[in-house]
Amino acid sequence: MVENVIFDVDGTLIDSVDEHAEAWRRSFIEFGRDIPFAHVRSQIGKGSDQLLPVFFNDEELERFGKDLDEYRSALFKREFLPKVRAFPRVKELFQQLRKRGRKIALASSAKDDELKRYVELCGIDGLFETKTNKDEVDKSKPHPDIFEAAMTKLGKPDPATVVVVGDTPYDALAAGKLHLASVGVLCGGFRAEDLRTAGCRTLVKDPAELLRRLEEDPEAWPWDAASRDTSKDEESR
Repeated sequence: MVENVIFDVDGTLIDSVDEHAEAWRRSFIEFGRDIPFAHVRSQIGKGSDQLLPVFFNDEELERFGKDLDEYRSALFKREFLPKVRAFPRVKELFQQLRKRGRKIALASSAKDDELKRYVELCGIDGLFETKTNKDEVDKSKPHPDIFEAAMTKLGKPDPATVVVVGDTPYDALAAGKLHLASVGVLCGGFRAEDLRTAGCRTLVKDPAELLRRLEEDPEAWPWDAASRDTSKDEESR
């Protein structure tokens, strides 16, 4: 039985993937690199420590990597953070999980101040046991450090009692390195095929569908087969 649920945040609880991608794309242009939006977007879900080396070499990162990261952070907070919104029914999902005795952790590649804002947008303050962010670990996803930190804060439960919910292949890859099962949500815009290949055991549309499944069958959640509606969503991507 699932007793602990670890949630990614960006793209999973918060509709912010496009905003992050555009902030990075514009920051890259400022530092002399014009990267197509789709290419940048494919890397969202990683922290800057794992994302930047995809687009810049070691010498470039030594020269201006820190400045680029700080520029992107300021740009995102100034122009994009005010635009992001929570996906529907996140608060209700967390309330129902707590009602049924599940422990919840947030594990995000966002910085701490961004994560605090996301908690406010979702209305979930006080509805989870703990949270971790990129500032607390050496490496971000797809490395397992963030999920490992969340597991420690949850009291190091048996991996068989834990499920990770995320929207990117990097969430699933990181979870798999700790032998944690993962559920993929399609609301972040990543392809169903990529999520399955990375190791997602189940795919759902969004937090609202997770809530619906939980209310229909708390014991089976979230391992029941994907619904017909979800399958249609997958095929359209």
